[in-house]
Amino acid sequence: MHGALLLFCLAQTEMPADTQAADTQAKAVQGRIQTRTYEFKEARQKMEYTLYVPNSYDKRRKSPLIVALHGLASNPRHIIRYPGLITQAEKHGYIVVAPMGYNPYGWYGSRGLGAQRLIDPDNLGELSEKDVMNVLAIVRAAYHIDDRRIYLLGHSMGGSGAWHLAIKYPNIWAAISPIAPATVHVPDTLSKARHIPVIVVQGDKDKLVHSTRRWVAKMKQLEMEHRYIEVAGGGHLRIAFQHFPEIFAFFNRHTRPLAQSDGTGIDGTGAEDKASRGTSSGAR
Repeated sequence: MHGALLLFCLAQTEMPADTQAADTQAKAVQGRIQTRTYEFKEARQKMEYTLYVPNSYDKRRKSPLIVALHGLASNPRHIIRYPGLITQAEKHGYIVVAPMGYNPYGWYGSRGLGAQRLIDPDNLGELSEKDVMNVLAIVRAAYHIDDRRIYLLGHSMGGSGAWHLAIKYPNIWAAISPIAPATVHVPDTLSKARHIPVIVVQGDKDKLVHSTRRWVAKMKQLEMEHRYIEVAGGGHLRIAFQHFPEIFAFFNRHTRPLAQSDGTGIDGTGAEDKASRGTSSGAR
């Protein structure tokens, strides 16, 4: 990802060093970023992810969760250190987890289940998507997560992944936030996620702005509840960590409806989504 070194250096000023964990059963360290691993059976290897558990976490109470998807050629350690992300998570009591997506080029399945490069496995997209869902399941099992308050955000490639996973698994997410999403075509299947509130952040100097505007237009057509923040003079990188207060405020306002099953059987309702839909357009 262009500007990754600058981003990493900026982020290092905000958070303490990683706490390493040999496996997912290690005791959580609250208030610190943790690098953890699990055995990814389908990939036949250990897979890394990063985790932040706020100081306010109490296993007796349900906590909201954010799944954060990194950009192309980046990794979980970078995105979890985007300036402001953990500050807001600590302030509002969110657990944050950032999966690898198998490798830095997997696209979380958003560009198909196959490989994008000759050196990657033939099922790279499938493995990338599966890694995200594995990590989500691990965190839900290990912590007292509010199943009605699971959120998804992603930057660039991760923004594309956020759209894809929202459409494919529409009954998990309480809200999503694609940030400068690196995607072009708006699929007809977006209607599957029409009940999911969305906050989009996009710089108007980023070449991806034209694609993002098409997605926003489609959301308006579908009468999806959304907010669109188009940053005047904004590029592709810095806008990714300038609007976390707005994103968290948006997430705080949205909880997945009780009547909506996430398909995992955890809430046991099995009911179809009957949530009312509204439209809220944001200022550019």
